[in-house]
Amino acid sequence: MSSSASDPRLVSAGPPKRPWRLSWADERVRAVVWQVLVVGLVLAIVWWLWRNTVHNLEVRRIATGFGFLGREAGLPIGETLIEYEPTDTYLRALTVGVLNTLKVAGLGILLATVLGTLVGIARLSQNWLLSKLAGLYVEIIRDVPLLLQLLFWYTILQGLPGPRQSLNPLPHVFLSNRGMKLPFIEWGQAHWFTLLAFVVGIVLTVFYARAMRAKQYADGQPRRVWPAGLLLILGLPLAVWAALGAPFTPDLPALRGFNFRGGITVSPEFFALLLGLVTYTAGFIAEIVRAGILSVNQGQWEAAQALGLRRGEILRKIVLPQALRVIVPPMTSQYLNLTKNSSLAVAIGYQDIVSIANTTLNQTGQAIEGIAIIMLVYLTISLSISLFMNWYNARIALVER
Repeated sequence: MSSSASDPRLVSAGPPKRPWRLSWADERVRAVVWQVLVVGLVLAIVWWLWRNTVHNLEVRRIATGFGFLGREAGLPIGETLIEYEPTDTYLRALTVGVLNTLKVAGLGILLATVLGTLVGIARLSQNWLLSKLAGLYVEIIRDVPLLLQLLFWYTILQGLPGPRQSLNPLPHVFLSNRGMKLPFIEWGQAHWFTLLAFVVGIVLTVFYARAMRAKQYADGQPRRVWPAGLLLILGLPLAVWAALGAPFTPDLPALRGFNFRGGITVSPEFFALLLGLVTYTAGFIAEIVRAGILSVNQGQWEAAQALGLRRGEILRKIVLPQALRVIVPPMTSQYLNLTKNSSLAVAIGYQDIVSIANTTLNQTGQAIEGIAIIMLVYLTISLSISLFMNWYNARIALVER
């Protein structure tokens, strides 16, 4: 390397910085002035709207503020993730609504991703029938409004027979017009520690796989990860479960009289909402996955086939990792759409944050506060999804040399 390349005195430091002048001829001064004026104008408009709103509420003697959150709600909620009684406060009722929204959004994102990926890959299948069926699914699902699909699924579930004539597709699984009954395990503190051990096992497996991959890059010797992964993901939780004596007695549903007893119930409203969101969003995700796979150069396929790799291995190990840089950004928009589309749950009676907040503002008259709570909840969820997906997109981005 030449000495001129390493001498910091010879490295160009760019054009010299001009000193600031308090003159309208300086474009930097003009830029600052215009920005201050625009921000001031926006703040003035916001202040005027706020003062006008407060004045109109005072004239009409409408109470404002969030003091109503501490009052008794008297609102029945049929499906909750935490303990709730109508005698609880509005704050707890709204918390139940937020958790219900997060439940359907989280499960919907997971299932829609899996289904959409499978359909997208099926559209590129060499099997003519499978490819055409996947294309037909995408075209039909994307052309029918989501609200109609939700009503369709809800009507189908409501048309199922009653508990006495319920469908029994799997052992101890019953499907009727009152929802789906599934076996359930009596959950206790020991089960939470077992679940924590399972999560820790997954994290340790990921770090172990990275370490083994780094060693393989260093010496070229492949190393098996699955024995240690199996021990961490299954062995560690089983050891914690055995040490704490976690009971494993499933609560099986059974017909007693005119209804089922035992097990866990998936309500028709939640089932219909989840089906509609998953099938609808999967249609768009399928096209994103298909476009991402097609963006990978055909030479990648040919080179991998020349090495003797099977088509499934090529797709999993070579094509999909490269396609992710095209797939992830538009996938973020679909995750946000699914979360916001869950607000249509009010049309089929599922009590999410929108439904509970609407009932709250009707009972209390706090319309502005109720709408503000709904906006804040969806804004927080959407920003959280965006931040996570942007972080993930930055992690998988190709680094140019």
